[in-house]
Amino acid sequence: MCLCHCTLHCLMYASAGESSFEVKTEADVSDDKPRPYLCTVCDKHFTTKHSLTRHRELHTGKIHTCAESVRQSHSGEKSFECTVCNKQFSRSYAFAKHCRIHSGEKPYKCHMCNKAFSETGSLNSHIRVHTGDKPFKCNVCDKAFSQSGSLGRHMRVHTGDKPYKCNVCDKLFFGHLNRHMRVHKDDKPYRCYVCDKVFRLSGNLRTHMRVHMGDTPFKCSICDKNFTQSSALQQHRLHVHSNSRLYECFFCGKLFKTVTNLKLHVRIHTDVQPYSCRHCSSHFAWSVQLKRHLLKSHNEGTWFTCNICQKKFTVKCNLTRHLLRHEDVKPYVCSECPKCFYTAFELTRHQSVHSDYKQFCCGLCGEDFKLKNRAKQHIRKCSDKRR
Repeated sequence: MCLCHCTLHCLMYASAGESSFEVKTEADVSDDKPRPYLCTVCDKHFTTKHSLTRHRELHTGKIHTCAESVRQSHSGEKSFECTVCNKQFSRSYAFAKHCRIHSGEKPYKCHMCNKAFSETGSLNSHIRVHTGDKPFKCNVCDKAFSQSGSLGRHMRVHTGDKPYKCNVCDKLFFGHLNRHMRVHKDDKPYRCYVCDKVFRLSGNLRTHMRVHMGDTPFKCSICDKNFTQSSALQQHRLHVHSNSRLYECFFCGKLFKTVTNLKLHVRIHTDVQPYSCRHCSSHFAWSVQLKRHLLKSHNEGTWFTCNICQKKFTVKCNLTRHLLRHEDVKPYVCSECPKCFYTAFELTRHQSVHSDYKQFCCGLCGEDFKLKNRAKQHIRKCSDKRR
């Protein structure tokens, strides 16, 4: 005798010569099992999704005998039709899953954070966020991911495929085009519940929350300074503890530690001013200049004020560095001598004493200098002589 899935989940009693039958479901059995799945028609509860799906067929009148179910499975007949979009299905569970798209029903909840999902597969993928499990590995670079979709997007890095194009700036992407569009819309949907600061990416918000929690898991092995982000630690090592300068300015030959610093420096030569004021026609080369302009000229924004001397700053990091002077804390130590400094900039400027490298060059006569101020003084005198 062949048993199909109908037999396993329903107890069917049919009298001889009668075409009607009675279906006994899980909800009719009295026990203490949890029943998280609710029928929205008759309010009966079920222990499994499949039991609820089979029960719903009672209300739709589309319940089938075992023979009919087997016949549908092999013939591909689509007897389940969605009344909203008219899409048809041959299997009841596929039809039930589809209906959740229209109803918004999400019966599967994460037991760790209570986030709800419409499918068990989505719930299982989500749980890996909490467990840290990453079963999907790249066979090129061994990077691992918690979801197969993330691995698929990652593989485009190796293939060079960028199928998504922004219709505003024509930039191409491996994935996450919707996330990029927030740049053009200035959309920042992720808000910090402590300080109301908003972010475009959920990951940026999670990183930001470490500021409020005092969590600084990334520690410099040289000076023991701690950071909230691994990228901040890498930048710290590069700027403070490394003398490597790989990026050269095309205009003056000055060398820089990062390509970002080189790009910022080039604005001096090209006179590019990408930051514009929304209230007037003023343009600026640096974002901090725009912030200062908005505060002084249009009273827009918030000053960061020192609670000791009342000095005001346009950005918080400048206030943080300023407070070190009141506390007489000098966290930046020279690797060549015992001298200590308040800021990384002061340390970098000092380190030229221990080196013969002259990074500043006069564009008029070609003379090189260690210190920026010396170079400026020389350039002024050199230009006066040539007038």
